[in-house]
Amino acid sequence: MPSTKPSPPAPPTQQEAEDAVRTLIRWAGDDPAREGLLETPKRVAKSYREFFAGYEADPSELLSRTFKEVEGYDEMVMLRDIEFESHCEHHMVPFTGKAHIAYLPTCKVVGISKLARLVDAYSKRLQIQEKMTAQIATTLNDVLQPKGVAVVIEAVHQCMTSRGVHKHGSVMQTSHMLGRFREDARTRQEFFSLLSSPAHRLA
Repeated sequence: MPSTKPSPPAPPTQQEAEDAVRTLIRWAGDDPAREGLLETPKRVAKSYREFFAGYEADPSELLSRTFKEVEGYDEMVMLRDIEFESHCEHHMVPFTGKAHIAYLPTCKVVGISKLARLVDAYSKRLQIQEKMTAQIATTLNDVLQPKGVAVVIEAVHQCMTSRGVHKHGSVMQTSHMLGRFREDARTRQEFFSLLSSPAHRLA
């Protein structure tokens, strides 16, 4: 039988997005017609295009170009301290932090910039940190099919620091382990040892 799943609604127009911002300005208690706010709806709509650019990215496609000439290298590849900015899907306020990614290649590796772009593809969406951690690890595992993947994310959430409980200095940590990183305690320990070691100055 043909699928009866309804088609997703058409995205709002630029004008509709700007009108929504004007509504929020009025709801907050200000006048969107005053001089200082006249261009704000347009600026906010433009900002949202940048904040949520991840919806237009295909995470798997970002990893499609790989390199097989690695001279048999099969030890851990790790990229740490990948800075990101995302937005909490519950309150639409930012959470920011760093992602750390490691994998054990089989016969191919991916350019390290693609790991950073993979983080961007998922962080530039409405997110929760737990889901984002799993998405990054699962996509890397599905595309590269390595012997193992490890992802750790550390972030500060403004939904805790700027509203609600107002607990400044709180850092949330999440991890997702697949393959050897989940099954082998020694591999997992090596990853966390590298993660906890002080970064060397390269410049």
